[in-house]
Order: sequence, then C-alpha cells, then structure tokens
Amino acid sequence: MADLTAFPRPSVAVDVAVLTVADGRLSVVICRRTGRTATGQWALPGSFVRERERLDDAVARTLWDKCRIRGLAPTQLAVMDDPERDDRGWVLSVAHLDVVRASALPDRGPDGDVRLARVRPEPVEGWGSVIELPDGQARLPFDHEDIARLAIAELRARYADRPDPAGLLGDRFTILQLRRLHEAIAGTTLQKDTFRRAMLPHLERLPEVDRGVVGRPARLFRRRRAA
Repeated sequence: MADLTAFPRPSVAVDVAVLTVADGRLSVVICRRTGRTATGQWALPGSFVRERERLDDAVARTLWDKCRIRGLAPTQLAVMDDPERDDRGWVLSVAHLDVVRASALPDRGPDGDVRLARVRPEPVEGWGSVIELPDGQARLPFDHEDIARLAIAELRARYADRPDPAGLLGDRFTILQLRRLHEAIAGTTLQKDTFRRAMLPHLERLPEVDRGVVGRPARLFRRRRAA
C-alpha cells in the first residue's frame, strides 16, 4: 500500500454562490473578506475545509459564520482546480450553488458586511464583473467570477423548461407571477404565449383566484407533483 504522505496534498476549500430573486432582479449573496488575502473585498462566502470535515458540513459552517444563513441545501457545482487560483498556495475549491427565497435571508451578516448584489442582465465582456459590486470593486477575487457565472448558467438551465423548480414563489402563484420570476432569472423578456404553453403541462390549475390584484382576479396554479 502506498504511503499517502508521499503524495502532494493541496488545501481544500468550499465557495458558495447563493442565488435569489429580490425586487425583481436575480441576485447573489456576497460578503466582505476579513482575512489576510483580498482583505476588504467583496466575495462569495467561502472557507477552508477543516480536518476530517465533510463538504456539506463545511458549507453549512461557512454560510452561518460568514452570512448567518442556515437551513439551506447547496448542491455541488464544480471543482475549481487551477493550481494558480489562490496566491496563498495550492488550493482546490469545491464550488456549490443554492437557491433561496429572499425573505428567508437575514438582513445582514454577523458584522453587517453581507449584501445581495444584483446580477447584470446583459453579458459582460472583458474584465467587468457579472455582478453589480459595491464600492466600485471591478471583479470578485480568486475565481469567484467563474463560480458565479457557472451558478447563474446552472440556475438558468434549471428554469429553462420547468416552472420555478426551486420554489421561490411558494406553493401558489399566477402565470404572470411565474413569468416575471423566470424573466428575472433569465435576464430577458419572455414571450407571454410561448411561455404559457411551455409551462402549462407542468402546472396544476387551482380553483382559487388571486384577489390581491387590480382588475380581474387571476387564476392560481401550482407545480404539478411528480407521479
């Protein structure tokens, strides 16, 4: 049996893109870094994995320590393995994605240095960030820009042909509410009739109507349960 100490051992980290829709815009949770690297910059929440710690536990700890977010179920997105990704040394990062209702997020982190940053609706060329960062910051540090782009692309793929798979609207919604959510995630306007035809096979029509709207009450729907 080979001696494991004979092989090089990189450090392992987790970085998490938490996405939501707030005020009609796709947004991502960012926090201000306080360590010795990229100090003061806005970044995705991340942390090194501790000795004999599971990745899921590392993600949960990171989200609570950095953002006071708990109770989520992030999924693995990609392994970021560029040997030059971190100036501190050889660090592999297991990137994660989660999607959560904006109402479930805390107003601020432990030190107030946590924000929701809007995703830009148009593709960004060159060195600009895909996220509208505060304080004039140009880009996220490390390869967090790549992680954010992967997370946004994955979320948009999930929402391309299924109604609100992450349940951001809750159990009951109108077609208009559903389309506006999908438009926020897609970053573009969706044709009404085409969207309705694509979504109706995956929806269950409810007897209730939404009376909290101006004009004629709109029919409520919910996602059709899998057989």
